[in-house]
Amino acid sequence: MKLPENKFLSALRSGQKQLGLWVSLSDGYAAEVVAHAGYDWVMLDMEHAPSDMKSVLGQLQAFSGSDTTALVRPDWNDTVKVKRLMDLGAPGLLFPMVQTPEEARAAVAACRYPPRGMRGVAGLNRANNFGRVEDYYAEVENQTAILIQLETRAAVENAAAFAEVEGIDGIFFGPADIGADMGHLGQTLHPEIWELIRPAAKLLMDKGIPVGTLVTDPDFAAELLNEGFTFVACGTDAGLLARGADALQASVHDKISKT
Repeated sequence: MKLPENKFLSALRSGQKQLGLWVSLSDGYAAEVVAHAGYDWVMLDMEHAPSDMKSVLGQLQAFSGSDTTALVRPDWNDTVKVKRLMDLGAPGLLFPMVQTPEEARAAVAACRYPPRGMRGVAGLNRANNFGRVEDYYAEVENQTAILIQLETRAAVENAAAFAEVEGIDGIFFGPADIGADMGHLGQTLHPEIWELIRPAAKLLMDKGIPVGTLVTDPDFAAELLNEGFTFVACGTDAGLLARGADALQASVHDKISKT
């Protein structure tokens, strides 16, 4: 048995636009609801969701039978947690709040076996189909997407330095935290945020680095993809549920006689 191709990573490398969804409901059954919706990728969030290793396992299992690549965002650049997520078979990781090239290099090292990194070696785990994937050790580095997230003004302004870090497959801009750092808390579409992000993103694109982000305005998501962003999430599962529940309640409530 050979290690399967990481379709998301192959798409990034060839410049194909990838539409995503943020998944934060922390449950395999909920993940299965969106697994066959046709998204190219989803991000299983551990930073701002009540997820643990067991719930992420269930979510990965839910997406394993679909054409959607399920990536994981750990809550921090934690070597031990990364090791466990890699052993679970996460095909890619998004490292939050990366501030320096040194932190980016540490993220890469956490995903790689010695002598190129510091990932601990386990013989039997879900990632290698419990020892059945014969080329796992040789191929996992080539089939794991390593993404870093820039979330402050300083990090965005230093984007060119992150482009020089070997092993980074894509750079993700976090407009919510960037906005907070700029004094625009809760205003992710504020023009000043995107006046900062867009030139940095263009610089990275010109260097051949895939760039991504999360926005909850579908029209703006399409606009960014058309501008050259490679991977953009256009919403969240929790947001879809909340907005749908609100809209349904309001639509029925408005039709109920007040007498």
